[in-house]
Amino acid sequence: MTHVVDDFMTRSVHTIGTQSPLIEAHRIMNEHAIRHLPVLEGGKLVGVVSMRDLHLIETLKGVDPKEVAVEEAMSQDAYTVPPGTVLLEVARTMAMHKYGSAVIAREGHVEGIFTTIDALKALEALLSSPEAEAAPAPRRKTSPRQLARKGTPRKAAVTNAARATAKRPAGKSTAKRPARKTAPARKTAPARKRGGR
Repeated sequence: MTHVVDDFMTRSVHTIGTQSPLIEAHRIMNEHAIRHLPVLEGGKLVGVVSMRDLHLIETLKGVDPKEVAVEEAMSQDAYTVPPGTVLLEVARTMAMHKYGSAVIAREGHVEGIFTTIDALKALEALLSSPEAEAAPAPRRKTSPRQLARKGTPRKAAVTNAARATAKRPAGKSTAKRPARKTAPARKTAPARKRGGR
């Protein structure tokens, strides 16, 4: 079954106007525990403002959140998709470009928003579905260490020993060399006896 973004998007979208002050955007985000607000002008989508955008603008010197308008902080190039877009395509694009949200809009009119939180909810729903539980677990590749633990190293050791013997040049003995002869110790003169007076 192919899922579309409409299946998991948030439909009751909170929006804000371009001329609203930043403090109003903060209030909406905090009140509804959200991090992205589609920005509208004349009822049509013109951008998105995120909590990160607000913090970035507010760190600039002389910025008053009560006076600066949302349009100063918003991103105009919001990632927007039409309703019915395949969920896989949306998730892949968001991951590739590190987008925090996708606005679902038709002819500029917002119909929903799909955030990273919605993506996690979709992942949970898909992984807990009966189809996902019935699917066999993917086979892992066997590493050389795992092969060694299964008892194959003896054969490998025998083979390696045979190869090493075959590569050894003919005529050279593997016997140990005799130890070097050491020079005899020097003789020292006997100590003189002290004579008493």
